[in-house]
Amino acid sequence: MRQRDSYNAFLDHDYPEVPHAPEGPLAGLTLAIKDIFDIAGQKTGGGNPQKLAEAVAAASTAPAVQALLDAGANFVGRTQTDELTFSLMGQNAHYPFPVNPAAPDRVTGGSSSGSAAAVAGGLADIALGSDTGGSIRAPASFCGLVGLRTTHGAISLEGTMPLAPSLDTFGWFAKDIGTYETVGEVLLGAPARREGKLFRLAALDDLLLGPAEEAEYARMVEKVAATIDAPETSPPLSHSIDDLYWCFRKIQSHEAWQVHGPWISAADRRLGPGVRERFEFGSTIDAATFASETARRNAFREEFAQMLGDDGILVMPTVPGAAPLKNATFDDLQTYRERALRLLCLSGLSGFPQITLPLGTVDGAPFGISLLGPAGSDMALIGMGRALLGEAG
Repeated sequence: MRQRDSYNAFLDHDYPEVPHAPEGPLAGLTLAIKDIFDIAGQKTGGGNPQKLAEAVAAASTAPAVQALLDAGANFVGRTQTDELTFSLMGQNAHYPFPVNPAAPDRVTGGSSSGSAAAVAGGLADIALGSDTGGSIRAPASFCGLVGLRTTHGAISLEGTMPLAPSLDTFGWFAKDIGTYETVGEVLLGAPARREGKLFRLAALDDLLLGPAEEAEYARMVEKVAATIDAPETSPPLSHSIDDLYWCFRKIQSHEAWQVHGPWISAADRRLGPGVRERFEFGSTIDAATFASETARRNAFREEFAQMLGDDGILVMPTVPGAAPLKNATFDDLQTYRERALRLLCLSGLSGFPQITLPLGTVDGAPFGISLLGPAGSDMALIGMGRALLGEAG
């Protein structure tokens, strides 16, 4: 089986048939799978040709993937990922870049780049990805999709290539919230309906790129206010956004080096630009720095949990604006990445779920808004997404 693909979403090779249940809640829906999840009898490459060449075929399928196959989803191919998942733009130096079907002159976002392109381009109904620093939320916002970073540890990552284990989470893409919710029910259980107290943080709103983004974000917030409730502006966190950004960067990079450093150091892996430098940075983070940043993270998580309580919902921009242009300079992409991570890092550091919803556009390109809730509120966030997107249950 070779998937027809005009968006460079899939890996360019044939895929053996993967058994799936003939009936179930996902019957009739197609499933694309990011090339970090094990599928029995297939190799997992993680976005690096040498990693793929050295891989052995998996003996079993990742449990979360198997759950979707058992629910009737039909596998149609493995999708591209940014190299070793350590990027946010969807530009892997070793492969043709995936195309953003919703904005072809702009990047897809990554690292779940191929999965986002596959769903946005109508090549799959559901596509699996992961989110460590934003790899579900950013591509979903860039490509006009629904994307949830799940509560850390809520869905098993057994049989998945790690990047930074204390930050890695399972995620998926869909165009419509109904399909998204059905996948959530398979993986997380029945919907939990709860009313939330909505709030905003001025420091996050201030990260928007400019007047056009500010105006469109204000319009989206008005939609939230009219549909659910008006978010109040909350007092600032005691931790600055810059401090949280660096806390995230250091923890992620240190863990990534612990996971992949031995393999990278064993030979010239010809890592792509940006990815190479991020791993090199990780090699400089010593145990004492990691411990101090972990203490900062724990303090933030405790404060943030108290701020949210049992039913608080933070309304925030998913990313600073529409996807960067694909011909932007390397430095411009890095600048966007650093600004985006200041928004994306709160969910990562806390482990709390965050959903991005395709409610806006800027300069003709998709631009999402996010809802972030307390641990375990994943299905409640999806339910709020259903209300905001106006799809009947």
